[in-house]
Amino acid sequence: MSREVDEVSSTINNRPATKRQRTNEEPNGGETIMQSDVLWLEESLYQSYLSRERLLELRDTARQLCTFGKGITACDESASTLGQRFTQVGIADNTVENRRSYRTCLLDTPGIEQYLSGAILDPETLLQKSCHTDGMFPHVLKGRGIIPGVKPHLKVYELPGTGGDTVMQGLDSLAVRAREYYRAGARFAKWRSPLVMDMTTTHKRPTLLTIQSNMKDLARYALICQSEGLMPIVEPDIVLQGTHTLQEAVRTNIQVQSELYKAMLEHGVYMAGCTLKPNMVLPGIDCPQSYTVEQLAQANVFVMEQCFPAAMPGANYLSGGQSLEQALARLNAINICAQEKKLPWNLSFSWSKAIQLPLLETCVTQGNMDLDAIGKLYLKELKLASDASKGQYTPPNTNDGAHNGKHA
Repeated sequence: MSREVDEVSSTINNRPATKRQRTNEEPNGGETIMQSDVLWLEESLYQSYLSRERLLELRDTARQLCTFGKGITACDESASTLGQRFTQVGIADNTVENRRSYRTCLLDTPGIEQYLSGAILDPETLLQKSCHTDGMFPHVLKGRGIIPGVKPHLKVYELPGTGGDTVMQGLDSLAVRAREYYRAGARFAKWRSPLVMDMTTTHKRPTLLTIQSNMKDLARYALICQSEGLMPIVEPDIVLQGTHTLQEAVRTNIQVQSELYKAMLEHGVYMAGCTLKPNMVLPGIDCPQSYTVEQLAQANVFVMEQCFPAAMPGANYLSGGQSLEQALARLNAINICAQEKKLPWNLSFSWSKAIQLPLLETCVTQGNMDLDAIGKLYLKELKLASDASKGQYTPPNTNDGAHNGKHA
């Protein structure tokens, strides 16, 4: 992985000018100080567990994932979750071959490389071959210029005495599994920590104990992954269920993300070698108050401005139960707002259900998978998501993306 520092180029050259780009070169006695020159400082800070080559590899992966106009496809559903989705549309057989055929559409359809920088795989998929080329999925993705990643977390565990709050399991065996995933071709990982908001009880959720427990787990996961060569995506996911207002969501998201970055810094995580997969900051799905899509965008950008580290190159929003139409309109509005403020981050998508549910709906009338129809629709959806990640998507309706309050 050895290379000259000057060769580690940013992959955001084609995006609108931002504060970060304008300050990459600063006058200093007639000389130019390039942002990449801080490598000497990074080496001194992280040399106990990250070599120069590893630092460059992690940073390069993070920057490539944050390519302007591209996003990450999330194909990391477990076999049981994918089986449930198959059943809902009338596909009776949740077999290894059916899953492989479906995932071939998501990972090996010609043209997806125009819109994707990365793909998150379930460990099962990481070790499978494409039905098109008989090549292993990581090799196929790399051939298209798409970075393969993996979901390493296991199952959620309920914290006793918290009223249902959870933590994710899998840290104990993570180092060994991360090493195996790297050998199999993965170059990044994604760990989700789901959190529930409830402002109606005496002890509001998520509790501070739950927040800190989950954010410290994310920090440990990130540190372990980096030491094994995987660029970590950290995913604090505040789910949509609830009646909380947008203002309450803003306050909680700032608290959660601040605890996350504090924990990452305390653990010694290399921040430039990480990216974020956050929930969109939204009111609870049953919130009675209405908000325009512009207000939702302003709330998301406000949270970023309060606490998102400038060292991290970008964020890929999860869909979290939103429809594709909602997610597109909101991501588009967020990017318009972010570009107006010239924020330094690439803000894009990493969607699973929002993209995949419409694909599977093509199977309802047939009871089997029309792989050709799925592939064509998939490309159309990715094009729309790419447009939204650039702030260039035109919603069919002016009210698309707004939160319409559910009044009692």
